[in-house]
Amino acid sequence: MTVGVDDGSVEGVVRRAAAAHRDHRGALLPVLHAVQAELGCVPQEAIAVLADAFNLSRADVHGVVTFYHDFRREPAGRTLVRICRAEACQALGAERLVACAREAGLAPGETRADGAVTVEQVFCLGNCALGPSVEADGRLYGRVDPARLGALLDGRTSS
Repeated sequence: MTVGVDDGSVEGVVRRAAAAHRDHRGALLPVLHAVQAELGCVPQEAIAVLADAFNLSRADVHGVVTFYHDFRREPAGRTLVRICRAEACQALGAERLVACAREAGLAPGETRADGAVTVEQVFCLGNCALGPSVEADGRLYGRVDPARLGALLDGRTSS
């Protein structure tokens, strides 16, 4: 899978991001974020390019990409729904929301087959007083119940 950009290659995106951060300490994480922002994910072929650019082993780069849950190996769906699983939201019913998503055929980390929606779990959205909280396409929702989550999963994100 090669994701097209200006020069038509994942390598070009990675090399530009690496060059922009070359002089920074700990540049791998900002470069991974930049690659994902431009491509929608960190594709497998980016691993070797990053390893070469930073004089790291492929295993080292792969370890970082797979350790941090923020990095995706495949592009997310058109709608990204993030369910908070931190303690406050758990105490207020987040597990019900995860069960609701699973019943809809979307466990955390999965994308609907039609590419319409991806469900992710996060461990704090900073909205603890209004839990359980969900973020859909960058918009934060508090006191989400299963019906509201269903609407968000169906792409109905109006207030």
